[in-house]
Amino acid sequence: MSQSLSCPLCGARGPVHYHRGMQRDYWQCNTCALVFVSLDQRLGSEDERAVYDLHENSPGDRGYRRFLGRLFEPLCERLAPGARGLDFGAGPGPTLSVMFEEAGYPMAIYDPFYAPGKEVLEGKYDFITATEVVEHLFAPGHELERLASLLRPGGWLGLMTQRVISPQAFANWRYTHDPTHVCFFSEVTFLWLGEHLDMSVEFPANDVVLLRKHF
Repeated sequence: MSQSLSCPLCGARGPVHYHRGMQRDYWQCNTCALVFVSLDQRLGSEDERAVYDLHENSPGDRGYRRFLGRLFEPLCERLAPGARGLDFGAGPGPTLSVMFEEAGYPMAIYDPFYAPGKEVLEGKYDFITATEVVEHLFAPGHELERLASLLRPGGWLGLMTQRVISPQAFANWRYTHDPTHVCFFSEVTFLWLGEHLDMSVEFPANDVVLLRKHF
């Protein structure tokens, strides 16, 4: 079966079997090290939306703000005053965009379910954020290339997602229990992505990566 599978990030064929869970199998790409679930074991769009509708995040939730601060704070330190941003995958209760706007950074938001206006994907931005998003993407290679293309030279792509550490840790990782999580990145994967997109890579926290577009 592995020879018929292709990596949703880099497109390479022939991944190796990485882990067998209670309901899903996980494969790892030999080229970019992405761990992923095959297409036939992913949720349909209606079932996926039903899971997202259960989320209760909002700008008034101080705990959620603290959580997002792991990306917000290091990225703010690197932005010029008035930098314009896009929050990609903002979800049903956009919060990170509110935090940036409060700090003086004008924001646009996009979410395929909750803010589907695609006109914002035709603009240019100084920074783009995607918190707890990339693990949900069915086609992360296409989406991340598109986001990188929207950045101005020197722009930042800030991603928050828990990272793969080892097969042993993966076997007991609660992050895989969410049926909408289908792609799992490691530091090696992000370093591959940075090289592929011609972007520098920084890891300011164990679930945060900042990629910067070269001038």
